[in-house]
Amino acid sequence: MSAIIAVHVTPRSANPGIGGWRRGADGREELGVRVAEAPADGAANEAVIRLVAAALGASRSEVSIIGGHTSRHKRLKVPCDAEEARRRLGG
Repeated sequence: MSAIIAVHVTPRSANPGIGGWRRGADGREELGVRVAEAPADGAANEAVIRLVAAALGASRSEVSIIGGHTSRHKRLKVPCDAEEARRRLGG
């Protein structure tokens, strides 16, 4: 079972980590994720995947970006249902 979650990424953060869930501009809930890496050559995307996978207790290969590769607003496929993902990621 897998789910799709929305994330809002803040690159070049001094305090990398997973923030809380919030309402995006479109009214949907999204998870705030801060990474130290710059959004160049996919470094920030890779950092987001590693961070979310670690928080879920999953391997890096089980988490993937399915939308928003060049945007701060991304959609990630995660290896658990939406409720479990929300619980593990701080919600």
